[in-house]
Amino acid sequence: MHEYRRPQSNTLIQRLSEPPRWLIAVFGPRQTGKTTLVSQALGSLQRPSRLEAIDNPSGGPRGAVPLPIEHESTVSSVLEGVRDRRWLIQVWEESRHQAWESENGFVLALDEIQKIRGWSEAVKGLWDADRAARCPMHVIILGSAPLLMQDGLSESLAGRFEPLRVTHWSWPEMRDGFGFELDQFVFFGGYPSAAHLTQDSKDWERWKNHVWGALIEPNIERDILHMTRVDKPSLLKRLLELGSYYSGQELAFNKMLGQLQDAGNTVTLDRYLKLLTGAGLLAGLSKHSGNAVRIKGSTPKLNVLNTALMAFESGYTFAEARADRSQWGRMVESAVGAHLLNTASTNTHVRYWREAGSEVDFVLHRGPRTVGIEVKSGMATARLSGLDAFKRRFNPQATVVVGRDIELSNFLSHPADYWLEQA
Repeated sequence: MHEYRRPQSNTLIQRLSEPPRWLIAVFGPRQTGKTTLVSQALGSLQRPSRLEAIDNPSGGPRGAVPLPIEHESTVSSVLEGVRDRRWLIQVWEESRHQAWESENGFVLALDEIQKIRGWSEAVKGLWDADRAARCPMHVIILGSAPLLMQDGLSESLAGRFEPLRVTHWSWPEMRDGFGFELDQFVFFGGYPSAAHLTQDSKDWERWKNHVWGALIEPNIERDILHMTRVDKPSLLKRLLELGSYYSGQELAFNKMLGQLQDAGNTVTLDRYLKLLTGAGLLAGLSKHSGNAVRIKGSTPKLNVLNTALMAFESGYTFAEARADRSQWGRMVESAVGAHLLNTASTNTHVRYWREAGSEVDFVLHRGPRTVGIEVKSGMATARLSGLDAFKRRFNPQATVVVGRDIELSNFLSHPADYWLEQA
C-alpha cells in the first residue's frame, strides 16, 4: 500500500513555501501522525531541514519517515542525554547557521518541545532575534498535549505562531489509508497504529493492550500528570473510564462524583474534563440554549473523541457490539459526536439539546446559524418529535437526520462546518 498523506501535510508544505513570518505550531492528540506528516512535508522540500525529537535522546524521531539524503536533512544529530534550554539554544544556533549558508533557507522542527522547561521564553528570544535579522529559517514546533502547547504559546508567543491542528483520523482517512469498512471505523475508531489489529478477532486482546499501552496510559501519565498539577490523579483516570463507558449520555457532575466514589467537588471534575478534552480523549458537550449563562452551567453530555476509547471500556467485542442494537446505536452516535468535535472550526460550537422530554443529539451553532442533527441507526421508523420541538423552539437554518436524510458514511465524509454552510 502506498504511503498515505494526510491533508495537513500539504497544508504544511504550502506554509513552508511562504517567507517565515510565524512559527508553525503543529499540535494534537497522541498517535495522530504529527511526526510522520511533518517528516513527509520536510521530505518533499528542496531545502535542508532538521527534525529533533525532544523525548528521544537516543537519536532519531519516533515513527518518522526518514528524510531523503539529497535534502541534506539532519535528524537528531549532535546532542544526547538531557535536553534542556541550553540544548535548545545550541540546536537553534546551529540551524540558524545552516539557514544563512543555504541558498534555499532551512527548516527546524522540534517534536514534543513542551517537555523542555521554559521552552516558550527561550523560543521567543530566539525567534525575535531571527525576525530582526531576517533569518531565512522556518521553525515548526510539535506537541501531543494541545492545552499545554497552547498555554506556552499564548503566554509568551502570542502573535508569533500560526497553528496547524492535527485531529484523530477521520472515516475517509481510515478507509483510504488502511482499507477500513464503516463498521470497523465506528467500533475501532481512528487510531492508525492499531489498524492492523482490527482484521482478526484473535487480535482483540492485542488491540486492547495497544490502546491502553500506547494511547490511554501515555496520555494520562506522560502528558497530563507529568505536565500539569493534578491533585487527584485517580479521579481523573476514573473520569476517563466513566466518560468512555457513558459516551453519548448526559451525566451531571454531582452524579459523576457519586459514581466515582470521590469527595472531590464539581469544580475539580470540570477542570479534569477540560484536561481530558485538551488531550484529545473525552469532551463534555454543553446544552444548547438561547441563554449564555444556562449554556455554561448545563449538565454535560459526555462524548469520546475517538470511539476506540468507548470500545476499550465497553467490554464488548466487535461482533457483540454489532449484535446489540442499543450498544451499536450508542457507538454510532458517539462516532458522529467525535467527528463533529474533531472537525469543527474554532468558532463552531458542538452542543446537544434537551427540554421537557424532547431532545436532539447534536446542535451546531456558529454566529447566526444553527443546525440540529439527529442520529438514527438502523431504525425503520424513526420518531423525530425532539427535532420537531427543536425547530419550534429555535427556528434553525436546517436539520439533518443521519441515517435517513443522509447515510452515515456520507455524513462522516464532511467536516462539521459543511452543514452550517449548506444551511
